[in-house]
Amino acid sequence: MAKVKPLGDRVLVQPVEEDEQVSGGIIIPDTAKEKPQRGAIVAVGDGKTDDSGNKIALSVKAGDVVLYGKYAGTEISLDGEDYLIMSEGDVLAVIE
Repeated sequence: MAKVKPLGDRVLVQPVEEDEQVSGGIIIPDTAKEKPQRGAIVAVGDGKTDDSGNKIALSVKAGDVVLYGKYAGTEISLDGEDYLIMSEGDVLAVIE
């Protein structure tokens, strides 16, 4: 993967694809699937700077599995892999 360092309070997330088959055995085609709303954080920025010039560290780190909003982030493709760059504020929860 190309080396990408998000700026400020941004994070780089690799979406996790959901299962292609529902419990009833029906296979859902790619065109009918919803966008994933779960992913693994690959890289994080340095944090936001407050009005006094102090850095506020992010509460997430690389390796965290997170939930994010359906339309959060900007989609990018690096070395054939799809990623999202989003603000830490778009992250809804960390899955432990």
